Amino acid sequence: MTQYVILEGVIAFFLVAGGAFTFIGSLGMAHLRDFYMRLHGPTKATTLGIGSMLIASMLYFWVVDGKPDIQEMLITLFLFITAPVSAHLLAKTGLHLQLRHADKTLGMPVELRKEEVGEKPVPHPDKGHG
Repeated sequence: MTQYVILEGVIAFFLVAGGAFTFIGSLGMAHLRDFYMRLHGPTKATTLGIGSMLIASMLYFWVVDGKPDIQEMLITLFLFITAPVSAHLLAKTGLHLQLRHADKTLGMPVELRKEEVGEKPVPHPDKGHG
């Protein structure tokens, strides 16, 4: 009986922490100034929040069914692998397209080579070049 109380506390902790991180990530995406800053909300806080909720779900169904459920584990693993990769690609694309940035962030990281920053946005392939 005591072990169920402890597990319920752990599950409740993961749910509350997940909800808080997801809320903070959503606020960050809505209130931060430019594209580059807004990437941090969904890729860091919201990913951690959704991951915490998935872990809570996995623990809950493990307690109820008596066996671990692999689906939530796979979803969490997929989320933690794909979110940073997609954020990196979005940031590189934003730099290539020279999206506006807040003056506070400077927007020119030193680790970029000159050829990684485009002179102007690339034209759409379906539209003519002129």
